[in-house]
Amino acid sequence: MSAAARPPEDAWLDLPPGTAAAPADVALRLRAALHAVRRAGAETLRWFDRPGLAVEEKADLSPVTVADRAAEAILRADLLAAFPADAFLGEESGTATGTSGYEWVVDPIDGTKSFIRGVPLYATLVGCRREGRGVLGVIALPALDELVYAASGCGAWHVRGRAEPVVATVSTRPRLADALLCTSDFTSFAKRPDGPTGARARERFESACRICRSWGDGYGYLLVATGRADVMIDPLMNAWDAAAVETVVVEAGGRFTDWQGRDRIDSGDGLATNGLVHDESLALVRGPQDPARTTGPAGTSG
Repeated sequence: MSAAARPPEDAWLDLPPGTAAAPADVALRLRAALHAVRRAGAETLRWFDRPGLAVEEKADLSPVTVADRAAEAILRADLLAAFPADAFLGEESGTATGTSGYEWVVDPIDGTKSFIRGVPLYATLVGCRREGRGVLGVIALPALDELVYAASGCGAWHVRGRAEPVVATVSTRPRLADALLCTSDFTSFAKRPDGPTGARARERFESACRICRSWGDGYGYLLVATGRADVMIDPLMNAWDAAAVETVVVEAGGRFTDWQGRDRIDSGDGLATNGLVHDESLALVRGPQDPARTTGPAGTSG
């Protein structure tokens, strides 16, 4: 279908801004990711705020619904149909091996606990990695009709509704004393394996930051990438929670690391900032008496 014949709401998917500088294989994957995210997000909206939505409890005690599974099925089918040699890791459907060197890492509803209560701050996350490094990421908020996408080395782009994408950039606030801090759940700090250390880190952050809000899950990272929040921290985090947001935050000019300051998504925790307050934030994580950990805790979902 030509660009002229394509419905206006999908026209920008032909060549998302920023992809001209990306390798062709990455640009094609980003286009496929944006299309798949739109379809999966629409599927979540079919179930969002529906009375009587059944909620199951997984082995890790996190919730899951038919919407989670249906949205992930769309992502898996669309992405692997477009790139059948790619690997795939999804929160709900597990792994599929690949031979291309690329791996999709997705979370169909990041923030299921918000979703099942009719709170629109849940996200659909799609990341793609090559040889252990992020090459693209999409954070979509279906109920808010807002998303940010990025490709490695090409910047990040913010889309609201059907408007044209605009450049997404992190804030320029240089001190935590002026910062807005987000987290998914303040109670998670004490639920880490190093419980007392996590609880003390929470206290230090609440004292250091000007504003603290639990606008968490993928939404918190979108806020950092668009300059509305300055810090997003997760004491417990899985790889599918981190893969997309890492690339988006970094391409927006910020930093994403684990609590040890390492560029990893599989440590069990995560810290995203505008970059200017990252070292200060890492110092608060560790604290004056808290030795740096060498291994991270297992994350929790939802």
